[in-house]
Amino acid sequence: MKLIIGNKNYSSWSLRGWLAMKQSGLHFEELAVHIAGDDWEAAKRESGELQPSSGKVPILWDGEVVVWDSLAILEYLADKVGRERFWPKDDAARGMARSMVAEMHSSYLALRRALPMNVRKRVEGVKLTDEVRNDIVRILGLWAEARARYGTGGPFLFGTFSAADIFYAPVVSRFLTYGIGVPGFAVAYIQSLWEHDWMQAWVEEAEDEEWVIEQWEGAPAGVK
Repeated sequence: MKLIIGNKNYSSWSLRGWLAMKQSGLHFEELAVHIAGDDWEAAKRESGELQPSSGKVPILWDGEVVVWDSLAILEYLADKVGRERFWPKDDAARGMARSMVAEMHSSYLALRRALPMNVRKRVEGVKLTDEVRNDIVRILGLWAEARARYGTGGPFLFGTFSAADIFYAPVVSRFLTYGIGVPGFAVAYIQSLWEHDWMQAWVEEAEDEEWVIEQWEGAPAGVK
């Protein structure tokens, strides 16, 4: 298996695909590309391997099978290793986890645009727009419900590490980067996820990464 990912400092979708691979327990080769660099554009033009459709990351190659989009990658891996590796066993918990993942996959555009993932960066005094604040309140509400109803078995959203944590991991990174204030239960969850061995490995490599995307290093776009 080969997983093609983008810059670890900036690429939230790459983080999700990479965490899904780690959770699967399957061996894979990792290929990182600078998604804003000339090398990535040249690679997409020259190599069919890197652009099964749109040339976006992450991309998973498994023999003749090509899977892109982080949620599709997670579901493909779940089919291979067993869905219980990624999803809660309880029907009600699994239903909520699936809904939370789907919502993360398709929503929160204000948050994504205003506060791009930047693992290395720390910003103080960010004043959020109402649209961004509404996204944050919605996310915290979902986290609170998941933890209260299904989180007794461990420190993660549904107790043990699952697809829901994989998909909200970049949000945790954003909250830390921009100093978003959260209630106590969310502080504990953020700390547990951030200190996870896989997250720490990603963070360390993001900090050592030499690639810089200048347009994502300026002031956040969606603040007052």
